Amino acid sequence: MTPSHRREATAYLRTTYGVSERRACRVTGLPRATQRYRSVADPQHELRLRLRELATVRVRCGYRRLWLLLRREGYTVNHKRVYRLYPDEGLAIRTKTPRRRRSCRYRTERPQAGTPNEIWAMDFVSDALFNGQQFRALTIVDCHSRESLAVVPRVGFRAFNVVDVLEQLRAEHGVPKTIRCDNGPEFAGQVLDQWAYFQHVELDFSRPGKPTDCDDAGAAGPV
Repeated sequence: MTPSHRREATAYLRTTYGVSERRACRVTGLPRATQRYRSVADPQHELRLRLRELATVRVRCGYRRLWLLLRREGYTVNHKRVYRLYPDEGLAIRTKTPRRRRSCRYRTERPQAGTPNEIWAMDFVSDALFNGQQFRALTIVDCHSRESLAVVPRVGFRAFNVVDVLEQLRAEHGVPKTIRCDNGPEFAGQVLDQWAYFQHVELDFSRPGKPTDCDDAGAAGPV
């Protein structure tokens, strides 16, 4: 029996049978010093809150990716502490997607773009050729001017293909402050994350259960 279990058993004996602390500790084998000990460690409330916020929008990220994001934001924390907090907050990635919807804490509403080239939105639209072959098109829209910056069709898209399109737009228009996208594998991987980090671009991922967050990009028009 672990000390935490012994502590619970001691509390149960005292509450249920009204015995003294000394007697309850003698029965459970728990030292009285351990029973009376109260942790003085920092509960890390701010770190835990930010970790949950990042995990809410970066649903494909494990604890190492979240630790890297925390370090980028200025938190002086090592990966071992994040590893301990990660399961405590119930953030472990499921190996099998449940059929029921998971409840989660949503963020506040997104701010509106105030100037052109401030916020972009990108998403994929799907279509088929005359022979039935499926293809996808990457659409990127300026959220303020509603200008369609790119509509790039491909049979198969990978993360580096998305970065290539963004690099072309960077040469023509520069880079925005924020890019809105969903949590698809082409957007949530390390390739786009590294590009955005070095270009000082914030990736604003859609909230779980809110696919309409990227409707701006889907409004780029048909291929």
